[in-house]
Amino acid sequence: MPELSPRRRLLVLLICCMSLLIVSLDNTALNVALPSMQRDLHATTSGLQWTIDAYTLVLASLLMLAGSTADRIGRKRVFMAGLVVFTAGSALCSVAPNLELLIVFRMVQAVGGSMLNPVAMSIITNTFTDARERARAIGVWGAVVGISMAAGPLVGGLLVQSVSWRSIFWVNLPVGLAALLLTLRFVPESRAPKARRPDPVGQVLVIALFGSLTYAIIEAPESGAGPVAPFAVIAVAALLALLWYEPRRDEPLIDLRFFRSAPFSGATVIAISAFAALGGFLFLSTLYLQNVRGLDALHAGLWMLPMALPTFLCAPLSGRLVGSRGPRLPLLVAGTAMTASGVLFAAFEAETSDITLLLGYVLFGIGFGFVNAPITNTAVSGMPRTQAGVAAAVASTSRQLGQTLGVAVVGAVLASGIGSSPYRQVFVSAARPGWWILTACGLAVLILGFLTSGHWARRTAERTAESLSSPEVRPLMQPAERS
Repeated sequence: MPELSPRRRLLVLLICCMSLLIVSLDNTALNVALPSMQRDLHATTSGLQWTIDAYTLVLASLLMLAGSTADRIGRKRVFMAGLVVFTAGSALCSVAPNLELLIVFRMVQAVGGSMLNPVAMSIITNTFTDARERARAIGVWGAVVGISMAAGPLVGGLLVQSVSWRSIFWVNLPVGLAALLLTLRFVPESRAPKARRPDPVGQVLVIALFGSLTYAIIEAPESGAGPVAPFAVIAVAALLALLWYEPRRDEPLIDLRFFRSAPFSGATVIAISAFAALGGFLFLSTLYLQNVRGLDALHAGLWMLPMALPTFLCAPLSGRLVGSRGPRLPLLVAGTAMTASGVLFAAFEAETSDITLLLGYVLFGIGFGFVNAPITNTAVSGMPRTQAGVAAAVASTSRQLGQTLGVAVVGAVLASGIGSSPYRQVFVSAARPGWWILTACGLAVLILGFLTSGHWARRTAERTAESLSSPEVRPLMQPAERS
């Protein structure tokens, strides 16, 4: 990629953030619309889970393929294709006549979405070559998630209240078209010097692993252990096959050598834990505010602001801290805040009081605001620039897998707890195990953030970078990581 002027680099960052905005806004707005969709489409709890997880599941399955393909054939080309497919999928979702077709069209959206965020992150990584500038750019990227969390519930609530849940998907159309035209005009093409070969066997195994695991978790409460047992067996078999097959390929879909780096492995598990907490948090909160408290979509969206605004404010601060002091402090703040939020709901039934509900939302927003930048920066730092797309895709896959599992596990626990009992009477007690799961996710962020950000961890990252780099390709290490 040619060296760009500071103004052009900022424009590229803005265009990449537009793609993140429509993807994130779509998800946060859709959460507010779940009760309306449930009534309109006569959906069960598992049906609501599938409207979210069909998207995140396909996204998680294809992200690494999209990242390696973009490194091979051109990041701008794949990014533009993703914008076209995502926008078209959004249009189809807005006219879906039933739940089944809505789930199918959400999967179409996800195919396009898989070509957006990891490729955009790869473009940013190759545009901002200075470590400190890159950390700040990633902080801005994280702030866009906060913007979507702040705007999503409000925009979603307003649209559901004044038009219908279908209008949520209309928002993606003008933004997607504008991003497409701006990309065509201003984003330079870039690709890895050495093309990576496709890995169809690895891709099939990833899809089998994610798909069968999610199906088994979501359907277990309604179908029982017997019918879902074969899918659990498929998931285990696919995982074992991946661990056996991928190291034997010269250019695997998942380069398992990445995981020799403790910071990279820690970032992967932290991403799964943090986004599992986010998925479960939004799912429980939306159903509680509308189906238990009886709020309309707009007022439920307003109640989500105490979570969204701290995320928006803390994300750029986290990026600056990562650039100047490394990832440890932001991760410790994130883990502490998310754990405290989970404990408030699990042990003290924070839903039953406006004050504790507000405090729980604020704490979770602070935690989630601090967690995103260190995840992203640690994933690409220490990796050769030629593999930036794949490294960023692994981090993005971890996020989507975490959100998929969070909705699946917490939704399954909730469905089991409610059973055939009156919804409003048993929701708080039925949700308590789910809140304990989210507490465990926050604790995992805290512990792993401490363990994988010290001197020992940085040494494993340096050794991994040396094994992955040729003498001509220097790794993307931060100054804070070298100290």
